[in-house]
Amino acid sequence: MLTLVLIIVAILVAATLYHNYLNDLAEKEKQLAEKEKPEPEMFLGFPVDSFNIESGLIRSGQNLSDLLVRKGVSMSTVDFLVKQYKWVFDVRRIKTLNKYHYLTKKDSLSSLAYFIYEISPKQYVVYQFAGKPNVYCVNKPVEIVTKTATGEIKSSLSQCLEEQGLDYALTSKFESIYQWTIDFFGLQKGDKFRIIYDEEMVDGKTVGIGDIYAAEFVHNKTTYFAFLFEEGTNESYFDERGQSLKKAFLKAPLSFSRISSRFSNSRLHPVLKIRRPHHGVDYAAPSGTPVFSIGSGNIIEKAYQAGGGGNYLKIKHNSMYTTVYMHLKGFASGIRKGVQVKQGQLIGYVGATGLASGPHLDFRVFKNGIPIDPLKMESPRVDPVSKEKMPEYTALKDSLMNELKKISF
Repeated sequence: MLTLVLIIVAILVAATLYHNYLNDLAEKEKQLAEKEKPEPEMFLGFPVDSFNIESGLIRSGQNLSDLLVRKGVSMSTVDFLVKQYKWVFDVRRIKTLNKYHYLTKKDSLSSLAYFIYEISPKQYVVYQFAGKPNVYCVNKPVEIVTKTATGEIKSSLSQCLEEQGLDYALTSKFESIYQWTIDFFGLQKGDKFRIIYDEEMVDGKTVGIGDIYAAEFVHNKTTYFAFLFEEGTNESYFDERGQSLKKAFLKAPLSFSRISSRFSNSRLHPVLKIRRPHHGVDYAAPSGTPVFSIGSGNIIEKAYQAGGGGNYLKIKHNSMYTTVYMHLKGFASGIRKGVQVKQGQLIGYVGATGLASGPHLDFRVFKNGIPIDPLKMESPRVDPVSKEKMPEYTALKDSLMNELKKISF
């Protein structure tokens, strides 16, 4: 009897084990099948095989109504979406040549399910018509890649970076770091630089420039370092001694131009053809080039001087310094007498108003009411790294300095 019981138990155990084996085998086959099943191809978060996709570029004068009404969306629906979801996306921000996409259903009506407008390479807005109408923004996954760059100046910084296929935004960020320290209109052939910076990438393509962590610029045989560091609540750039690169005044009131006439007590006037003092610096630039205030201050004059400076602004920065911007094509929005402006704020645009032979900015600086050469003006620095933060800064600076040295000029 005992033998029979043992035999039955053995059979039951064997059956259970075999059943478990079959279940495990089925589960493994299922998992393997799921692994081998190809991932559906996606387009901006939507499965490609579920929709017909039609893409285009925004044309000049085209608006959201034009784009949606042609696909059967009523004007009342468009009006509702524009007003109800203005907080999500303001349709006035739609720009010429930006991409848009229609996602229509694969049915006999080809009705519009989604409309997508690409706000930037990193963000798009979705107008949903499948089910309840809705509008929402999506941020694309951005990969941050730390890179290095180096170069030697032959003509300009922008050309040097462009020849290496680097993003134009890198030129702008690099210049903004040194805008208080280096006069980029006076770069010398043979000046060189090296940078450590972040590049923003979406779908394997560069879409922007992130932080520049460290930079070294050798200008006219003098080396200028810059290291990004958080002092207080703000991040700023400091040199190897912990001194801020920021100063009370920018080196120049505009970018990407050339000096056509310097400070002089006896200059041959290009229009009048007579010699007389020119107590300013002329920056030749295309008409409409933005002009910025070199420092914070109060606008004390905004006027037109016929037969002279044309449209001009005078800004009082403190009890000592005043600056003047002449021959402007026009003024920036909100610029008027009595208004306070900040350093680097847009105040106007290069023009040729008044007595001028061509578009340029006549820029003048007065110290205690006496004109001085803007190119020789010494600007006071802002606060350095605090004593409390100096050990932390020194460690960071030394680490970044070592990384810079690894980059060959």
